[in-house]
Amino acid sequence: MNRQGRILVLLLLLSGLVGSLVHDSPIYPRLLYLAVLLIVSSWLWTRLTLRAMRLTRRARTLRARVGDIFQENFEIHNTGRLPCLWLEVRNESPLRTATGSRLLTRIGGRQRRSYTVRTWLLQRGRYPLGPTRIQTGDPFGLFRAEKRIPATQSLTVLPASIPLQRFMEPPGLLPGGRITRRKALDVTPHAAGVREYIPGDPMKRIHWPTTARRGRLMVKEFEQDPQAEVWLILDAQARVHAARPDESPPTLWDGWFFGTRPRVHLPPSTMEYAVTIAASLAQYFVRQKRAVGLITAGRVHTVLPAERSERQIGKILETLAFVQAEGDLPLSSLIAAQAGQLPQGSSAILITPSTQSDLLVTVDELQRRQLRPVVILLDASTFGGTRGSEALATSLQNYGVPVCLIPFGADLAQALSSLTDDSHLRRKQYVPNFHPYA
Repeated sequence: MNRQGRILVLLLLLSGLVGSLVHDSPIYPRLLYLAVLLIVSSWLWTRLTLRAMRLTRRARTLRARVGDIFQENFEIHNTGRLPCLWLEVRNESPLRTATGSRLLTRIGGRQRRSYTVRTWLLQRGRYPLGPTRIQTGDPFGLFRAEKRIPATQSLTVLPASIPLQRFMEPPGLLPGGRITRRKALDVTPHAAGVREYIPGDPMKRIHWPTTARRGRLMVKEFEQDPQAEVWLILDAQARVHAARPDESPPTLWDGWFFGTRPRVHLPPSTMEYAVTIAASLAQYFVRQKRAVGLITAGRVHTVLPAERSERQIGKILETLAFVQAEGDLPLSSLIAAQAGQLPQGSSAILITPSTQSDLLVTVDELQRRQLRPVVILLDASTFGGTRGSEALATSLQNYGVPVCLIPFGADLAQALSSLTDDSHLRRKQYVPNFHPYA
């Protein structure tokens, strides 16, 4: 249609121009005027129509997890009186599986159009919902005009996690031991005293008898529980991680209408496996009412103090959503800097693909500080990295350290659940093609 319209206008223009030069018939100037009028009106139509178009994007939530279906609503409003014959909407969000591009036709004046798009989230991180580009044109296809609408909101995609039925119980101090004499942010069984209320203190910590006696709000203070904490230490050093090209065919999924959840396969990257393992262990221990903390050093050095609340899961998952293998701090240096801050008897779960022997020195440092190391060792050779993971795992077991060796394609739930204090090197072939939501 656009090609035919352009040809028609071109013929009118040429006929009027040539006819006016070679013949004095009044029809030819009229054809020329008609062609000029069509060109000018088409240009004005295009500009006025685009100026009247408004696009609004709305999302139900701005936080989701890998494997979720993100739902978003696009609404187009023609605020002018001129009808829009066609409008192309292009979603230019950097989200890899972003949908939402559409071609709409016959949008009348003062009319609204809306449609809902669903995006299967496959990669963690933060992604802007935009920019969005809209384009329209005139009925004859002579002109096109487009407008770029910047993103106003961002979507945070949390990492995937797998439900663990069990994991080795980290040894440590038992409740009822010597009080650590350190102030706690949460409510613990060990009350330390009262103080005046400060704006922002939760209402549940107000001590009403003391408040009534003194005539002003007083809140209770608590000391940390002597129960051992669990610290997840994620190695984010760039030179120890490995990844190979993802050669698996793209998975198509169209079961949103029936409410089925798609299967998510982790890419062949040690960093993605490490993040998923950290997220799964954090979720497991918090639900076991254990205080869990996180230490990692990617682009920035991050330490999340150990807490046992459900809110801690959200904080850890949000931190893991942005961690990348971009650090330059070795795991040994990271632990040397933080080990002195960890309470004695705490468990330190090291998640690393390192094949370097300095991991043995790191484990020895933790043991000398009366900490309980557990090593989740990713087999770097199966991810396209260097060899040596099996030999390192054997050496760690000789130190009396529980080790779980995980190759690419392992069933993470089975591998982690089988870890015990007397675990031997796992040489069995785990079920490939991991999917956390199967």
